[in-house]
Amino acid sequence: MRILHTSDWHLGKTLMGMDRLSEQEAFVEEICLIADDEKIDLVLLAGDIFDTYNPPAAAEELFCEAMDRLSRGGSRAVVVIAGNHDNPERLCAVSPLAVRQGVFLLGTPRDTATQTVTSADFSGKVCCVQAGKGCLEIASPGCRHRAALLTLPYPSEARLKEVISLDLDEALFQKAYSEKVKELLHLGAEAFREDTVNLLVSHIFTMGGKESDSERPIQLGGACTVYPEAFPRQVQYAALGHLHRPQRIVPAPVPIYYAGSPLAYSFSEANQSKAVYIVDVHPGGEPDVKALYINSGKPLVRMTAMGGISEVHRWIEEGKHKDAWVELEVYLKEIMLPQEIAAIKKAHPGIITIKPVFISSDQKQEASLHRSSLPIDELFKQFYKQRSGGALPDEETVRLFLELLNEDAHEGTSDEQGEAAS
Repeated sequence: MRILHTSDWHLGKTLMGMDRLSEQEAFVEEICLIADDEKIDLVLLAGDIFDTYNPPAAAEELFCEAMDRLSRGGSRAVVVIAGNHDNPERLCAVSPLAVRQGVFLLGTPRDTATQTVTSADFSGKVCCVQAGKGCLEIASPGCRHRAALLTLPYPSEARLKEVISLDLDEALFQKAYSEKVKELLHLGAEAFREDTVNLLVSHIFTMGGKESDSERPIQLGGACTVYPEAFPRQVQYAALGHLHRPQRIVPAPVPIYYAGSPLAYSFSEANQSKAVYIVDVHPGGEPDVKALYINSGKPLVRMTAMGGISEVHRWIEEGKHKDAWVELEVYLKEIMLPQEIAAIKKAHPGIITIKPVFISSDQKQEASLHRSSLPIDELFKQFYKQRSGGALPDEETVRLFLELLNEDAHEGTSDEQGEAAS
């Protein structure tokens, strides 16, 4: 069975008020083409389809078009679950129509998918062979194996309709929450068999995952965190949503992946690669997972103009990052006038935020040093000094920075080789 794992489309989301519908249309087009080119049997969309409970009509229309294209008239299975941004009832309102095209929409934990025709009446279309609370078994035309899916849409206390813990201690609540998710997952895993491809699709935050600024916290303080040990060992591939950076959770007892968002939705994701995962797996086997990178959408770029406004205008004349969304930091000796800001934004409409940094003559001279000749720890110390008002970092802070830098560099190398971040 060949599976496409994607998540966190956030249709309708803007960037500081800038409309991104055309970029979202572009990545939907790219994902649909990938599904066709890669001969996908099953598409898993792991939550946060929309950015708000009441998405704009254009976003809902785009989603419906995407489902129509991905399902190919009922010849390819598509499973969609709600994330913390989604309205479960609104997402599932079209289930009676969607299920006839092999699209299964699940809004809350313990949801039961609507069954289509029985296996005896299969007749060349996707068939939900059986369904229970939080699980379903799907047969797809052209694929000799069936998929047994454990589904867990975003499991908040409200959507679970129960109080998980009355204890106010965060650590104790986190443990109780993870245990509750474990209970749900192991209950649904009873539907797994040796002759099925056993999959999990969920929208949760797993311990060890790396966040960015564009994710709405599932709960303040991280109390709604699931430990990797909660995942049933029969799961051959866990397709997760919520985190916007493609990554694999390690260590873990089973293969756990976040597909990430197809677009960068905050400047904390600048220069991050965006991807979908293609998974080849058969009953009882290890999954073969590869990342296919998404090229649609404008890149998000952070630019720093040490030379002030004149340097910014030179970059614009050179066409630097002309097709990007830009967060601009400008080093200044005097306050920028409103007409200067307006002139920059008119010359480059992609510059959506300008952050002035006021410096003295001595600081400007220091900033003009040839930085490429300095070791990375010295660059970090200079940066820290500027941001802290003159204080230097202690040795422990520098050590932690270097450890994080080395960890990110290792993950970047793995991504370039087509492997999941590990």
